[in-house]
Amino acid sequence: MKKMWILFILPVSFMYCQDRKRDKMANPLQPGQEVVFKDTATVKIIDSAYNFGKISEGEKVVYSYRFVNIGKNPLIVSKASPSCGCTIAETPKEPIKTGDTGFIKIEFNSTGRAGEAHKSIHVTSNAYDGFPDLQLTGQVVTADK
Repeated sequence: MKKMWILFILPVSFMYCQDRKRDKMANPLQPGQEVVFKDTATVKIIDSAYNFGKISEGEKVVYSYRFVNIGKNPLIVSKASPSCGCTIAETPKEPIKTGDTGFIKIEFNSTGRAGEAHKSIHVTSNAYDGFPDLQLTGQVVTADK
């Protein structure tokens, strides 16, 4: 009878150990540990928000948001998506080298946009922490006729 219990317990114990080993392989991090990505592109934002103040309807606002690549690899800005069609964003054509400053140029057309303006630009890049959304605010007053 003892032999039967041992024959039953041994395979069950073995399967339990295998499951624990598989769990550690799937998630090698322990609680509280962080993943550190070495040799990545990292961005430091200089300008993340711009308030253009008051402008007359029909005026255009042009502004360049600045950022620096503080990572170890070139920073590639692949896309900048404004929150509406009244704003156009232009991204750098070339990768930004380590230590260099890059610019995302925007142009806001205030035609038909009287009132408070709150626009955001979502930036897609290879930066480890990513870009925060860039903000554009101000007030568009109706043009006198």
